[in-house]
Amino acid sequence: MTRVVGGSESRCTSGFPAELTSFVGRRDETADVRRLLSAGRLLTLTGPGGVGKTRLAGHVAGQVARAFPDGVWLVPLAALRDEAFVPHAVNDAFGVRNETVRPPLEILVDHLRERRLLIVLDNCEHLLRSCAVLAGTVLAATEGVRILATSRHRLGLAGEQLFEVPPLPAPAPEELSPSAVESFPALRLFADRAAAVVPGFTLGEGNQQAVARLCRRLDGLPLAIELAAVRVRALGVDQLVERLDDRYQLLTGGSPASAPRHRTLRSAVDWSHELCTPQEQLVWAWLSVFVGGFDLAAAEAVCAGAGVDPPAVVDAVAGLVDKSVLVREEHAGQVRYRLLVSLRDYGLEKLHDLGEATGTRRRHRDHFTRLGAEYEQAWFGPDQVEITERLRIDQDNFRAALDFCLTTPGEAQHGLRLAAGLWFHWAAGGIWGEGRHWMDGALRAGARPDVALTRAMWAGALTSLVHSRSAAVLVGLDPVRTAAVADRELPVPVPPPVPAGALGQGRVPASAAFIVLTRVELACTLVSRGRAADAIPLCAEAVALCEAHGEQWARSWALRTLALAHWSTGRYDRAAEHARACLRLPYTVRQHQSLARTLDLLAAAEALAGDAERAGVLRGAVDRIWHDIGGNPVESLRPGRPRAAEQHARRALGDRAYALAHRRGGCLSAEEAVAYALGEPREGAALAGRAMGAAPAVSPDPPAAPVPLTRRELQVAALVAQGRTNKQIADHLVIARRTAEGHVERILVKLGFHNRSQVAAWFSARSGS
Repeated sequence: MTRVVGGSESRCTSGFPAELTSFVGRRDETADVRRLLSAGRLLTLTGPGGVGKTRLAGHVAGQVARAFPDGVWLVPLAALRDEAFVPHAVNDAFGVRNETVRPPLEILVDHLRERRLLIVLDNCEHLLRSCAVLAGTVLAATEGVRILATSRHRLGLAGEQLFEVPPLPAPAPEELSPSAVESFPALRLFADRAAAVVPGFTLGEGNQQAVARLCRRLDGLPLAIELAAVRVRALGVDQLVERLDDRYQLLTGGSPASAPRHRTLRSAVDWSHELCTPQEQLVWAWLSVFVGGFDLAAAEAVCAGAGVDPPAVVDAVAGLVDKSVLVREEHAGQVRYRLLVSLRDYGLEKLHDLGEATGTRRRHRDHFTRLGAEYEQAWFGPDQVEITERLRIDQDNFRAALDFCLTTPGEAQHGLRLAAGLWFHWAAGGIWGEGRHWMDGALRAGARPDVALTRAMWAGALTSLVHSRSAAVLVGLDPVRTAAVADRELPVPVPPPVPAGALGQGRVPASAAFIVLTRVELACTLVSRGRAADAIPLCAEAVALCEAHGEQWARSWALRTLALAHWSTGRYDRAAEHARACLRLPYTVRQHQSLARTLDLLAAAEALAGDAERAGVLRGAVDRIWHDIGGNPVESLRPGRPRAAEQHARRALGDRAYALAHRRGGCLSAEEAVAYALGEPREGAALAGRAMGAAPAVSPDPPAAPVPLTRRELQVAALVAQGRTNKQIADHLVIARRTAEGHVERILVKLGFHNRSQVAAWFSARSGS
């Protein structure tokens, strides 16, 4: 298979949150970290909590992104408690899916082996062993991967470089001057954050000395300074410093030297806690059970169980936001909140001191169990996209609820029920390996098999059977030719009946998805036994049931199996028609496993319908998608053995032309591949015309016609047209020379050209016409 990485859809950075506040100072530190990162493959930023390790890592990542053709990827680990989930979290960050029971680290290594990228492992200190194992395994198995970790402790690997992130420097009294705020980042940070809560706040001669003293007292720790700056609104700078001085006299016995930096941060957080109302303090502790954020309904569910009325919860949340304890964010128009790691850890300590940790985590678990049950009930319907997004946003909370069940005596049965009830999430999201992890863990912890587990395992078995049998049919490994006549003459088994009124517009039971899957599995089995004609009505009935309720996931399965049935009977145009109908479902495009399988089937139909060039391009796109998400889980069915349709297309085109078509497909992003498959204008006019025939020296497209090049590739094409070399292009765009070479290569492949002069002629004609 042709491996293509760093394609047109590669992102420079992935997973890094938008910076809501300015990045202050750290110029020298940034330069040092970049230098160390270029000199070695593993660098760990260390330092106490609140010193700014995560913020510095994110800032550096944005600056070095151009040096990594396959991107810079953030893996946040603060929400994890189970060491076994570190490789799952990294796979999830990359969008790598595991529909099998293969070890997640093995799948990750396969995905990374040929790539050049940077992984940022953030907050490793509580998962040191797993992070060390993952980093060591990945670095030993790859050449182009580098890792930047943040942790309060080193990972302890050979070759690991360490950089201790220092606090922000604050001026001594004799260093104060009118320009001190520009020279000392601690002052600048305080002024910036204070101005956010007191509009018009500035640092000048009247308050500079007090702010400098405060920053020194807080040891230059960014988080402590930010927490203190919020108090300016209520106290003013002079009162703030006076109260902080009094507090530190009590804490340290008058000796600042006796307060290490971790004690400084703790003191600052203690002070913020004391300035909260008693109700806010309780809510802070209760909300610390959430990981990865939460919405107001979740906060009310957890706090209401402790006897707090919802209006009081709303007031407490507003107060904690006002005091910068909670961070307010928006996701897809939904308001959510989260605690910074240090403040969450503090809240958990208070929760344990109150003796309410188990009860609060149980209420948290109950809330997400109810959510999971609601999502399962509504899954077969028009809300699938919204449910999928909600599950993605609350993924860390579901994991935390499951972890509580598996680590708390007497809770394993609840964990099994929750994990099994999310069968649709594991199956539809292509993360069946994670679902099995939780279900197996619950059984090991003492849970008894029940109806929920049976339902989940049935769903997993059905989807696995359909995948494997569909692949076997396309490869030609089906037993049709050797099946006994008596077997082929057996009657078609009667599938479960459709629920009464299910084809109407009323709400259908959650079991409807299983009814559709059962029909799809039976139809696929019939196809594999040479009885495709019997499979068609089963699929048509399943599609009708899904369409009646706006369902997409099961419909994509039914449409693909319907296309497979028509393909097996030689009706390749009908097969392509149903495959394209599947590609028009938003679910298919969003879930890349489903997309790869659908494009694969369409490629087989195009090949045998006589359009070998399109088949080659589509097969290239399919291989690219599988490579990007961790590989085809049923690839072992045909090791080294090409599909019959692929062989047909190769014979029709010849090996060289087929390889070129396949290579073009491998340069398409998922969105471009869908547009090409559907013949949409943006690809039909630009890419398809070039993919179908001999490469022209000059493109006939008018300047307004869409082209298959990204904005960056168009910049490179313009420089090629000016006669610049790869080195000159790299210098002009401030990118690595190898990156420039990669851009030029992809331009040649996408346009179907063989040399730079053709690119120059094409660009000149496009610009001048």
